[in-house]
Amino acid sequence: MPRSKDAFEGIYPCDFYTPAELLDPDQMYTIREIGRLLQGLDPDADLDEGTEAVLVDWAVPWVMRNADDLVIGEPPTEDDPGYYGLKTDQ
Repeated sequence: MPRSKDAFEGIYPCDFYTPAELLDPDQMYTIREIGRLLQGLDPDADLDEGTEAVLVDWAVPWVMRNADDLVIGEPPTEDDPGYYGLKTDQ
């Protein structure tokens, strides 16, 4: 159900990092790692399953929105996730 803006103690801009701000140009990341980075966490941070699911829900649209600035790496095996990285001139 919708809530009045007055019901919140604080309202903040909905700003997200650009790929260049978020990703190391020499690294490739999984969706789970990108979700952690979007929250200012270490890409290897240990999270409970529910928190990680929420972060993945945020990371997928971020990757799709920023696809023009990203590259995709082939997963090492069929059971591994895909990897995403910053598109560079290399």
